[in-house]
Parts: sequence; C-alpha cells; structure tokens
Amino acid sequence: MCRRSLYAFLLGLVIVSACTGTAQEITLANNNSSDYKIVVPAAPTKLEQRSASILQSYIQRISGAELPIVKDGGKDKMPGIYIGLTGKAEKVHPGKLPSESYFIHTDGNDIVICAGNGRGLAYGVYSFIETYLHCRKISNDPAILPESHVIKVPGRIHNEYKPPLVYREVYYPASHDAEYLEWNQLQQLDDLWGVWGHSFNKLLPAKTYFSTHPEYYSLVKGKRQASQLCLSNEDVFKIIVNELKKKMADNPDAIYWSISPNDDNGYCQCDKCSAVDNEQGGPAGSLIKFVNRVAAVFPDKKITTLAYAYTHKAPRSIKPADNVYVFLSNIDAYRDKSLADEGSAAAFRNDLKAWGGITKNLFIWDYITQFTSYLAPFPNFNTLQPNMQYMKENGVKGIFAQGSGDTYGEWAELRSYVEAKLMQDDKADVQQLIASFLKDYYGGAAKYLQQYIDLVQEKMQASKRKLDIYGNPVNEWKSYLSPESIEQYGNLFDKAEGAVEGNATLQSRVMRARLPLEYTVLQQARFYGIEKHGVFVKANSGKWEVKPKFESKVASFVADCKTAGVIELSEAGPARKPDEYQAEWNAIFKAGVTPTKGLDAKVALQYPFAEDYPAKGNRTLIDGTPGYSDFSYNWLCFYGVPMVATIDLGQAQSVTKVKMHFLDDPRHWIFLPSKVTVEVSKDGASYHSIGDIPATANEEHYEVTVKEYVAQKTTEQVRYVRVTANNLASLPEWRYNEKKKAMIACDEIYVQ
Repeated sequence: MCRRSLYAFLLGLVIVSACTGTAQEITLANNNSSDYKIVVPAAPTKLEQRSASILQSYIQRISGAELPIVKDGGKDKMPGIYIGLTGKAEKVHPGKLPSESYFIHTDGNDIVICAGNGRGLAYGVYSFIETYLHCRKISNDPAILPESHVIKVPGRIHNEYKPPLVYREVYYPASHDAEYLEWNQLQQLDDLWGVWGHSFNKLLPAKTYFSTHPEYYSLVKGKRQASQLCLSNEDVFKIIVNELKKKMADNPDAIYWSISPNDDNGYCQCDKCSAVDNEQGGPAGSLIKFVNRVAAVFPDKKITTLAYAYTHKAPRSIKPADNVYVFLSNIDAYRDKSLADEGSAAAFRNDLKAWGGITKNLFIWDYITQFTSYLAPFPNFNTLQPNMQYMKENGVKGIFAQGSGDTYGEWAELRSYVEAKLMQDDKADVQQLIASFLKDYYGGAAKYLQQYIDLVQEKMQASKRKLDIYGNPVNEWKSYLSPESIEQYGNLFDKAEGAVEGNATLQSRVMRARLPLEYTVLQQARFYGIEKHGVFVKANSGKWEVKPKFESKVASFVADCKTAGVIELSEAGPARKPDEYQAEWNAIFKAGVTPTKGLDAKVALQYPFAEDYPAKGNRTLIDGTPGYSDFSYNWLCFYGVPMVATIDLGQAQSVTKVKMHFLDDPRHWIFLPSKVTVEVSKDGASYHSIGDIPATANEEHYEVTVKEYVAQKTTEQVRYVRVTANNLASLPEWRYNEKKKAMIACDEIYVQ
C-alpha cells in the first residue's frame, strides 16, 4: 500500500470513528442518585409531559434515582435530558421533523429527544429506553428491566428515525396494551378509523332501508338483494355522504374513513354499474368512481376502500383520488412460501403492481394466522421477513397484519413482537429476534421451544404441503402433524415444562405455548374416531367406549384455554368458544359409535371428490367416524358433481336401513343435495331403489347444520349399496358467486 493510500485509509478510520462515536460514556444514574434533570418546554404539551414522566419512571425503576422534571429556561448548570420542542432541540435539529419520526442526540453531556407530529415523541422516548436503558417490552406483560442499577449511555448518540410505514398494526391481544403499542411503534384501528373495514352495511344498513328501498342495493341476476350497494344510485351517494358528516362530527380526531364493500359477493349488475365495470375491466371501476365522488366532498379526510374479493383487480383508467387509500388483500395466498415466490400469490403480485401504478396510497391487509383454527400450529416464521420486504419494496405505505385479534392464538406474543420489529426495520435479524424473545419470555424453556419451532418449520417445508390460512391441523395428519411428529413435539414440551418447574409465571407461559399441540391431538382424535389415535376404544364387552381419561383431557384443555385468554378457537363456526367446544365434545361422548355393516368395506366413486378436502379419501364414507360440524375434515366433498358412491359389503347380508349425513354450511358454499337416492343390489349389476329421499329447500341462512337422510326397507339380502346425491344445478340467488359452484359433503354412509 502506498503512503498516500495509507494516509487516506487512516483518515477514513478517523471519520468512521467520529461518526459512530467512541466518546466516554455518560452516567445517567447510579444507585439512587443522579446529576441529571429532565427538561420539557416552557409550555409543554400533554404528550411532552407524559413522555417526560415515562422516562422519569423507568430511570427510577432501574436505578432508584428520581430525576426532577423541570421547564426549559432554568439557570442551573445540571446536565439534562431534553424532551420535546425545547430550545436545545431547536439548536441541535432546527428543521421540522416528519410526522411520527424522532431524533435522539447527545450534545456534550446533554441528551435531546425530539420528534415530529403524532406519537413520534413517545416512540423516541421508548426507543431510548429500549436501546440505551436496556429495557424490553415484548408482550402485554410488564416491561423487562435490566438487573444493573447503574445507567450508562454512549457519549455520542445521533439517531434520527422515520417509520417506513404510515400505518402499522399487528392484530393480536397485545394490541390492547397502550404501552406495548407505543413502545413498538404500532397503531390500533380503533384509534385511527372513524369507520373501519367492510362498511357498506354500516353506512347504509339493509335492515333500515332494504324493505322500502331495494333499489339502493345490488341487482344480481335481475333481482335486488342486500349483499352490496348500487353505486350508481344517486340517493345512495347522498345518504352515505350525510352519514359520514354525522360520524365525522362525532369523531373529529379519526384519520381514516372506510367506504368498502361488505364481506360478501353479489355486486350490482344494473345497467349503469355494469357500464362502468365493463369499461374498467371489473367491479373496482364502479367502486373507485363512487369512492372518489365521496372523497371530493371531504378533501381534508383520508378515505379508504378495499381491493378484496370481487374488487381486487385495479380499474383500467380510473385512478383513486389523492385522499383515497386502497387496502389490497392477499387472502388467497398460501403461506409456506413468500409472497414473491408462492404460486397462489401470482394474482396478488399482479394486483399489487397494477394498484401501485395508479396510486401512491396503498395499504396491505395481510394474514399471519390460521382463521379456522387460531390455536393450530402454523409454521410461517420463515415468510414473515421476506413478505414484509416484498410489500415495502413495492411501495406499500401501511400494513394491517391480521392475527387472532382479541383471542389468544398460536405464538401470539412472539408473532406480534417479530412483526412489530419488522415493520420498524425489515432487515432485522429475525432469528435473533426470536431467540431473544424466547429467552426473555420463557426463561430456561427457551432452547426447547426454539427446537420445537425449528422442527415444525423443517417438517412443514419438507412435506411440501401448502400452508393455508383456512386450513386445519387434521389435514396434516400424514405430514408435519403426523402422530409420530406430534410425539417428538410433545417430548420437547415435556423438557420445556421441566426446565421451568417451580416458576408459576413461566409454567403458565409454556402451558399456553403447548395449547396448539393439545388442540391438534384433540381435533385429530375426532378424525381417527375408532382407530388407534381416536376417541373411542373397543372394550372387552365388544362395545365402543370413550378412551379412559379422554373426557378429563378435554376438560383440562378447555380450562387451560380460559386461563390462557382463548376467547375463540376460530373465526367462525358453531363451537368457537371454549364452553361451546366442551359442549360439542360432550355430544360426541354421548353419541358414541353408530354401528354399521359397511365398516371398512370397499367404496367406489363415480366422480372424484374435491381434492382440497381429501379427508381419508373414499374410506371417509365407511370409517365409522362422523364429520361433526367442520367441513374441512372427515367430510368427503363433491364440487359441482354428484356423489355416486357404491359400497361393496363383501357378501350378501340383510339390510333394513341406510342412513347418511350431509352438511349444510352456506358460508363455505356447501349445500344440502337436491336429491338423494339409495339403491341396493345382490350382484352389482342389477340395482333397485329402496327410496328417493325428498330434498330440503336451501333457504337463506348462514348457520352450520348436519342433516340426516334415511332410507328404510324390510329385510333383504344385498351385497352392494349405492347412494346418489345430486348437487344443486346452480347456486341459490342469495349466495350467488360467479366463480363458485355448489358443493355437497357427506361424512358417513351407515348400512344397518
């Protein structure tokens, strides 16, 4: 290296050293004493006063020293921590900071924390507390404080930060902890939105207007229905504008106001709406045109709408107004791979690009849990960071990461914490975030829980299974949630529990973390039924009985759920709440096992079952196990085709009755069959009917019910039983969806 190059190299080291700071540390407090004061402006705002009190409290809790809070302009020479828009702040950062950003700086022995509008000052104070006072707030439990009573900070700090997203929400129970939100720079929809989410029915409720003004609502296949609004109707526009004016007057501090379709299909197909939609390439055309009209009435407000379901595709030429924010959903994407790579996310990627081309105000509605089973193992930690990076790289300004909401879900605390940190810095070391969280939150159990997380993730990826937000732990009985894998996971939890024995707080946390495994075992026990890992066992008497201790196992699980804060087990369904889940199990215990001569007989199907819900394949119909109320397992589903199932009993025998169950679950486009016919045969060639079972009208409702169909005849020697169940030719008008077909679902054919 030449002398000149060496000189340049050494000069570079000096510059880097000056920028990064190697100055002597500042001692803020030491065992109950401090030379520092906390300085607020001469006329502090409520936020400035509160932020100063927060800092004062944490310094006192760590060191025992209570720093006085004084107003700017005093003559004493004590060094200070200056909070807010003080004279010192104007000196070190004379320019205005962007909204919600903050600035932390050392000026000699003084420390300055100032910020832009919004909650930036609180964010800055909590950032200082975490970064330099080494406190951590990782859940809605109290913050974790360092053991040392001496507080020292670097002598040279220069940290200016602006959140990369204007809207940041992680929807888990911790969101109800105000300090957790500010500490982790998160927001809450209740604080920001005057009207949130699917809002058509909130602004123009069908129960108020539909009977007298059906023209306000969608024209679907020539008939008005209350699924959505007719956005070309002038009265609809006037009513919504007036309703928003009232709500804005009642809630002047709200930032966002949603004008968005209901969580339903059935958009308006009247001539005026269709003309716009045809011109714009889809129903988002009439939606954005309408939303823009409303936004023009409120130019100082931020109006949001949803690019979701039938409005996911961006319009061709109509652009959202400058004060319109578009919430794009990625609900159809699987979660085993990142959004950038997952095949099922292709439509989302196209939508993201298209919407990004016509608006700079793009938010994403993201999904990070399994909504059909909040407690189910959902190994998606490998996708959290690449998904965050992909969304930010594509110009996204806000993210609503929907977890389990108000109820505890699998790894709720951990997933919420990791997501929050990635919203702040998408280049953060995720593995380090997870490891530090586990250590701080679970103590000695951390290494076993880390092994569990890694093992589930590894097995899921090796299985090549798709990770579906509407999946079910039972569907993975042959892959990463097989009985053999569950035994491995259980051993790790046994070790985790042993590592924290005697510590009630840590034991409770490990118990909560184990609930998803317990839930999986219970759900799969229903699926296995009378098999090895099922609910029932054959007693010496030859009768099927509930396995010993199984009822107490269910009761313990339900009790643990209540202790852990599990309010709901799923987003929807008849057994969402723990007590309902217990009641459902009680009914299973009481019903026992229904005898059938068709147990494990051969089954032939004329048409294939729906591959998305394979259950046990053909054997589902003769395994002796009912499907209960969840369509996603132990029901054999037929999408758009009839079920024609022929059971071979192996030899001719007397049959007096054939019965079966069909599921009625319109929310998932599962309807009762239009006709059911039962036929029998001795030779498999010549069949005759033992009854056409009358159809049940598929009237509008959204409950989940199970209907029994029975065909009876006097004793007859038969070997073959054939059941034909016809699907609906088309969806009912009240559940119309142009992209869907009707589905029927049968769980068991009992031959008696």
